[in-house]
Amino acid sequence: MQSDGFWTVLVVDDEAQVRASLTRCLEEDYRVLTAASAREALEILNREEVDLVLCDQRMPDMTGVEFFREARVSHPEVIRVLITGYTDPDDIIRSINEAAIYQFVSKPWQPDHLLLLIKRALESRELARRHRYLSRELKFSDDVLRRQNDHMVKLLQDTYEFDKLVFASDKMVEVCNLARQAAATDLPVLIQGETGTGKELMARAVHFFSARKAFPFLAQNCGALPDELLHSELFGHKRGAFTGAISDRLGLFPAADGGTVFLDEISEVSPSFQVSLLRFLQEGEVKPLGSDQTRHCNVRIIAASNRPLKELVEQKKFRQDLYYRLRGFELNIPPLRERVEDIPVLAEHAAKKYAKSINRNIAGISNEVLQRLKLYPFPGNVRELENEMRRMVAVAEDGEILSVKHMSPELAKLLPAKPDNGRAAFLLEKGTLKEKVEALEMHLVSQSLLKHKWNYSRAARELGISRVGLANKIKRYKLDKSGAQ
Repeated sequence: MQSDGFWTVLVVDDEAQVRASLTRCLEEDYRVLTAASAREALEILNREEVDLVLCDQRMPDMTGVEFFREARVSHPEVIRVLITGYTDPDDIIRSINEAAIYQFVSKPWQPDHLLLLIKRALESRELARRHRYLSRELKFSDDVLRRQNDHMVKLLQDTYEFDKLVFASDKMVEVCNLARQAAATDLPVLIQGETGTGKELMARAVHFFSARKAFPFLAQNCGALPDELLHSELFGHKRGAFTGAISDRLGLFPAADGGTVFLDEISEVSPSFQVSLLRFLQEGEVKPLGSDQTRHCNVRIIAASNRPLKELVEQKKFRQDLYYRLRGFELNIPPLRERVEDIPVLAEHAAKKYAKSINRNIAGISNEVLQRLKLYPFPGNVRELENEMRRMVAVAEDGEILSVKHMSPELAKLLPAKPDNGRAAFLLEKGTLKEKVEALEMHLVSQSLLKHKWNYSRAARELGISRVGLANKIKRYKLDKSGAQ
C-alpha cells in the first residue's frame, strides 16, 4: 500500500484500448500502473510497490501464465489475477498450480464483478498479514507491545525472521527472549532439551541475530564419533596424520572463523576430548592432527545436549570446568507435552509447509484433530508432530480439511475428555455409589493409558499412583490395549 492510502494495481495487456478501459474502471479506487508487455511489467515490479497484478493471457512476448510463473518467484507477495477466455477446467487447474494464480476473470469482464474481486483479494491479504503479526510476532516479546507504528512493524518483522521456531506458549516466549539476549553477546550458549524440541533451530536463530550472522554457521553432531575422527572434524588434520588421511582437512573451527559452531550431543564426548574442547574455549587455538603449528580461531560455540549436563557433572561423567565454560547462557527448551498451547500453531505451520512442498491445497485442520493432538504426549516432540502432520497431508485429498480419518491409528483413538458430560453420565447411571466410583475410576485409568500409549510409568505418574497400583487396577478392571475406551 502506498503512503497516500491507495493500493497499487498493475494492468498488463498489449492492447492500448483494453489498458485504457481497465484503468478507467479502477482509477477511482486504486493507483493504477500499466504495461504493454510482460517484460515491461517485470521492470515495473522491480521498481514499484505493487499489490495486485491484472494480466491478460494472450501477449506477444510470453503468456500470462508464464509471466505469473516468473513473478511468483521474484515477487511472491503480489496477488495474481488472470484475464482469460479459458473454458477448459483442466487448463485452469494446471495454470493455478503452475503460477499460483489467485483468481481468473473471464472475458468479457464485468466492471462490478472485477472491482469486487480485487477488493476481496486485497482485504484477504491484509487480514492474513495482520493475523500473522498478532498470532505469532506479538507473542514473541512483551517489549513489542510498547512500540509504535513503523518501529513496531520493523520489530515484528525482525522477530518473524527468528522464524523457524513457531510457538504460542509463555514458556517458549521466555526461552526465546533469553535467546535474543544471548545473541547480543559473544558468550557460549548451552541449549538443553529432549530430542526433537528444536535445539539446532534455536542455535541457528541465536547465530542469525548475533553480530556473527555474516559469517558461517557450521554444525557437528558429536555423538558416537571416536576422538580421532571428532578431532579431525573440528580441528582438522594434515595428510598422513592417520590411516585414511589422504589429504589435508581444514576442520570446522578454522572454517567457521568469525562465525558460529554448533556442537550437538556434547554430553557424548569422551573425557579426553573434553580437555581439548576446554583448551579451545580458553585459548581459541586450533592444532590440526599431525601438525606442530597452531592457529587462532575466533569462533562462538553453541552446544546442545538432550541430557542435563549438571546431572552428568554430579555423576563425574562431564567436566565441571567445561560445563561452566559452555553455559555462558543456558537455554532449556521445554518438551512439547509441557507446552500444549504450541501444538495447534505447530500443526498448522507443518501442514501448510508440507502441503506447499507437494503442491497440495489443505483447507485447514479440524478441531477434533487438534483436541486429539493435545492429548498425545509426543515423546518425539516437535519432530514427531511434524511427521504426523506430513503423513496427514500426504493421505488427504487436495482441498480437504484434515480430519480424524487422516490421523495415524494410535492418535485417532485418543478420545477428548468431556468433564461435564462425563460426570453427568456417571451420576445418571443406575447403581450404588461404589459402582459409580469404580466406573469413573476405570474410565480415567483407561483414558490415561491410551493417552500415554500404555506406558505404565507415565500413566501412573499422571494418575498419582505407583506402577504396582496401576497394574492392580488394570487387572481388576480387565483392561487391555484393544478394549480400553
